[in-house]
Amino acid sequence: MAGAFALVSLITLAFATVVSMSLHVAVGTMLVFAGWCATLALLAWRLPIVFRAGLQYTVTDRHVIWKRGKLRRSIERSSVSFARIVWNPRVPGVGDLVLVRAVPTGALRRTLTLTLSDVEAPDRLWAKIRGAQPSEAMGDGDRPVSQRLQEGERVLWSAIPLAAPWSTRRIGATVLSLLIAGAGLRTLLRVIPPVHRVHHSLTPFTFAILVVGVVLSLLLVTSAAVVVGYAAVVRPMRLRKETRYFVTSERVLIRRGQEELSLDRARIAYVITAPSGGRRLSDLFLVLDGPKARAMAMSGAFGSDASVDLEPVFTAIDDAETPHAILFELKSAA
Repeated sequence: MAGAFALVSLITLAFATVVSMSLHVAVGTMLVFAGWCATLALLAWRLPIVFRAGLQYTVTDRHVIWKRGKLRRSIERSSVSFARIVWNPRVPGVGDLVLVRAVPTGALRRTLTLTLSDVEAPDRLWAKIRGAQPSEAMGDGDRPVSQRLQEGERVLWSAIPLAAPWSTRRIGATVLSLLIAGAGLRTLLRVIPPVHRVHHSLTPFTFAILVVGVVLSLLLVTSAAVVVGYAAVVRPMRLRKETRYFVTSERVLIRRGQEELSLDRARIAYVITAPSGGRRLSDLFLVLDGPKARAMAMSGAFGSDASVDLEPVFTAIDDAETPHAILFELKSAA
């Protein structure tokens, strides 16, 4: 985001320079807009760092508390439905711990999340919040999930997704990337003749600034098309190869790249199996149980896009009966 604002600022400044030097008209509005974009770029770059610097986290016997100055948020430890961990690829052993409470779907559908940013050994902290005994192997995000289980925990079933489903969001993003790419190509074809015609009317310096502005504009459009297309087409396929599902004696675990999801099996109220797109695959949705609510996490079987945030859903698996039987056996025994 900061890079996009900075690029827009440079483009506006370049065209303002060309207009001022060639047409000799006031460009104050363009300069104000360029300065505004530059300010937004600076804020988008530095503000999150400054904001995180003053954060304080406290775990009590009943609550997890997030605090910065007079701002304060908390969540009851007993009401946390599941947690996500996003490991920092640049700093080993450090990551964000996102505590999620799922509440009823439909008209009352909402979620409460509390993010503990840049904490050391987030999986060990999550174990303490759950009241479990952390293992010595916890704290290393480079290790496989199966090697960082809590004391006495064992893997009962594991699988990988065999397809990357085309959700409505993914299809829309793909179409959008094609439209942006088409607009960029059309702009390129339409801008070359006018630029060539004014070549002899401008000084070499002014013409060079004009070319820089045009190139930066095309770079912005091309980058937007590439980013959207990558997120819609390439990223889901890459994440599918990096995703693995686990059912252990204590939890349901999902690992996807640098992200993890951890859900206590005791939180699962129901298990729903639904057909996935083609190849006789299935999706396994976990209905969560809470202190005052029973709900799908986020939207669950009602259409949540798990490509954005990890959800307690096993997508595109060829053996849904085994995890269903394991999880249902627990509820029957309870």
